[in-house]
Amino acid sequence: MSHLFDVSVPLWELVLRGSATYWFLFLIFRFVMRRDVGALGIADVLLLVLIADASQNAMAGGYTSLTEGAVVVSTIMGWNFLLDWASYYVPLLRKLAEPPPLLLVSRGRILYRNMRKEYITKDDLYAKLREHGIEDVAKVKAAYMEADGDVTVIPFK
Repeated sequence: MSHLFDVSVPLWELVLRGSATYWFLFLIFRFVMRRDVGALGIADVLLLVLIADASQNAMAGGYTSLTEGAVVVSTIMGWNFLLDWASYYVPLLRKLAEPPPLLLVSRGRILYRNMRKEYITKDDLYAKLREHGIEDVAKVKAAYMEADGDVTVIPFK
């Protein structure tokens, strides 16, 4: 029973593994997967499960006790809290941590180049507009994809 709490891997290694994995995944989600954060489909959920499994193996390094697992989880939670806290107080860091809104529609015109950047189809855009009660893109002053993947729609008055 005591082996559940034994530490067989140095604590600094667990913290380093947890930190490296956190920042690697953060960079992937920040710069590659903007849309997937707000709109999860089956493929997205599968990807998250596979990433979680792969990152668990990367972080584990052969640890077997609850204590070692708690150190890695605490490290990841600590980085997440620290990043949120620092982003709140440091505007420059907030700009680096969160992507700016992406303009998808401007004055009733669809910006296809911006839609291609996030792999948003015209059908996806129209579905989001319908969610806001708008059937015609000509009635949209602006539509933005936000950092969380949601689409904000500002209709003409």
